[in-house]
Amino acid sequence: MLEKLGAGLITGAADDDPSGIATYSQAGAQFGFGMLWTMIFTYPLMSGIQMVSARLGCLTGRGLAANIKVEYPKAVLYSIVGLLVLANTINIAADIAAMGEALFLLLGGSAHVYSVTFGLLCLVLQVFIPYQNYVRYLKWLTLALLSYVAVAFTIEVPWTEVATRIVWPKLDLNRDSIMMIVAVFGTTISPYLFFWQAAQEMEDLRSVHDAGEKIAPEVARTHLKRIRIDTYIGMGFSNLVAFFIILSAAATLHKAGITDIQTSAQAAEALRPLAGNFAFLLFSLGIIGTGMLAVPVLAGSAAYAVVECFDWGSGLDKKLLEAKEFYGIIALATVGGVVLNFMPIDPIKALFWSAVINGVIALPIMIVMMLLGTSERVMGQFRIGKRLRWLGWLATAVMAVAVVAMFVTL
Repeated sequence: MLEKLGAGLITGAADDDPSGIATYSQAGAQFGFGMLWTMIFTYPLMSGIQMVSARLGCLTGRGLAANIKVEYPKAVLYSIVGLLVLANTINIAADIAAMGEALFLLLGGSAHVYSVTFGLLCLVLQVFIPYQNYVRYLKWLTLALLSYVAVAFTIEVPWTEVATRIVWPKLDLNRDSIMMIVAVFGTTISPYLFFWQAAQEMEDLRSVHDAGEKIAPEVARTHLKRIRIDTYIGMGFSNLVAFFIILSAAATLHKAGITDIQTSAQAAEALRPLAGNFAFLLFSLGIIGTGMLAVPVLAGSAAYAVVECFDWGSGLDKKLLEAKEFYGIIALATVGGVVLNFMPIDPIKALFWSAVINGVIALPIMIVMMLLGTSERVMGQFRIGKRLRWLGWLATAVMAVAVVAMFVTL
């Protein structure tokens, strides 16, 4: 089973990055158990749309940007990729800052020095560790997220109330609650995840070619079965962790009247006097672990998207000189994120606009993915079936409502 887990598991875990932890913590702190339903609701939608992106990468042998380039005008491609790179760089900055702050809370010292160190470490690992070893390292790093499940069992949780609120949420629909629902949806279903999983499936397909195995229909079916298992487990893991982050914040911060949480490190610090040092330690270590997982995914997805626009060499399986442009963009995105931490920019506002950009570009990307996935010209006999088609279009419709609601409430 572990051998079948890869791109889907890593993609799902990377969704719970430090900025996502901040969003989920804020949801629990501000609205208590009333936001837990979002994790149940988004699970099938997230799984469906990620499965479409994975199938595109696996069966076409091209990444998402390359597929868009083949089928749509360059203006569409460049607009989407440009916004993706901008949003990812801001997200990297927020995640690196959160990791630095978390280590500062644990050890003292300088949060800025820690942030620079984490940024450079993520960059070095991506550039110099061989692809298969690197993916194995990322797979094991997902275990860091289990710390958030553990936190819930170190505090007092009214499980009967939790079960009731999942089925029957107690939530007033107003500007604040709608914005939070949009933020949770946007954090859970993010564009960089589409590009990353498609690219990783493309990498796996290239590994099969390199091994001399012909991609015959029966082999394709084997890959699709693996993708289905990998994606359902990966997205389930992602939403399970997010569920427990909301739960922990609701049972501690919301209960104590602490409703304004802006960063994941702030959530960890606020947790210490309420839940004890052990819960604080688990929460802080989780921020560092998931940041080490998410930053490479953010930088890597941006690099895959850009190089596919210009037909440059790409792939974590290639050496530095074989894909100079690819690794150069990873370096620019990562270093750019580090530099943003030293600029006079409000990180909270930057993160907010990153979420807005992600919400805006997620919708057209999802529409394009569904059109590509249902095209016989693109997918051949393996175009997505009726069930996945309905699930994908439902996810797209939900995201459309979320984007409209976001602009209305702004």
